[in-house]
Amino acid sequence: MKKTFEKLWNDYILDECAEIDSEEERTLLKNVIEKHKTINDLLTNEQSDLVEAYVDALCEMQSFFARKAFYKGCEFTASFLLEAWNFEKKIE
Repeated sequence: MKKTFEKLWNDYILDECAEIDSEEERTLLKNVIEKHKTINDLLTNEQSDLVEAYVDALCEMQSFFARKAFYKGCEFTASFLLEAWNFEKKIE
């Protein structure tokens, strides 16, 4: 089942969640871009590279935990539905 979760994550969720389609998301992105430009203007190339590596590591960690939470949520949903279905069958 993990392969199914991975396919769902990679082929659908990741693409759908990456779309910037609201004014709030555009505002957040604009803020990030402005902060990035300000930081790069203040830092040396070496410092900027270190900050970029740090941000990449944070993003990778956040992505890992988001995927883990997605998988756990799918597992919970599947087990909940199976349990509910079995409960309904026992009542009949």
